[in-house]
Amino acid sequence: MNPAASPLPAILVACLAGGVLSIVAAAGTLALHSGWISRLVSFAVGALLGAVFLELLPHALEHGSTEHVMLTVLAGLLSFFLLEKLVLWRHDHVQAESLGTGKPHAAHGYDGGRSGLMIVIGNSVHNFCDGIVIAAAFISDFALGTTTALAIVAHAIPQQVGDFAVLMHSGYSRRRAFSYNMTTGAATLVGGLVGYAALAEMQQVLPTVLAIAAASLLYVAVADLIPSLHRHPSPAATAQQILLIGLGVGVIALAHAALEQ
Repeated sequence: MNPAASPLPAILVACLAGGVLSIVAAAGTLALHSGWISRLVSFAVGALLGAVFLELLPHALEHGSTEHVMLTVLAGLLSFFLLEKLVLWRHDHVQAESLGTGKPHAAHGYDGGRSGLMIVIGNSVHNFCDGIVIAAAFISDFALGTTTALAIVAHAIPQQVGDFAVLMHSGYSRRRAFSYNMTTGAATLVGGLVGYAALAEMQQVLPTVLAIAAASLLYVAVADLIPSLHRHPSPAATAQQILLIGLGVGVIALAHAALEQ
């Protein structure tokens, strides 16, 4: 990217794609057979891993020391682990209280009974962080920003499909679930604007931000998405998953090669 050119327009477009457009695409996938969801998850794993190891970490290491970047990634992974533990503990605590008082509580489902409200709040925070990641990537390099946005959209679609299912399971209508997820999608744009305002004049902190972004995407891929693939352990399903993961990595690699030319 031309150093004199502002990355703000690209950040705005990418955040809209990462937030609002991924929700629209996810709503469309609800009409698909459930088998497609697993395929989308496999592709998302590859896209996330490709973004981490082909884009984010190389750029972070290019501008920062190896020790600092690796320690930041390690600290980021542990922080995301503790954060998820805190969310799960809080949910179990609230559910136990509702059981003890006889108040209504969410039914146990594939996600352990997370309520629709928790999905809305969690999605907003997650999308806000995605926006900051996109802004940091574009500020560092246009090609990095583009491939990072592609990876975020790739994992956002299956995530939104799951969130739609949880909201409807919690009693929301399809229209209401869609409107709530559209609202949370706007948090990506807010995060992008906040990230641009905070980082545009702070190039020295970019290696740290990119390392945290790498830890975030790596944690989503390894801790959240890959375990769901293990629910289909047959050799045929495993072969398909490997092919789609490879396709996800390949898309990121091709996008990187095309943008570097």
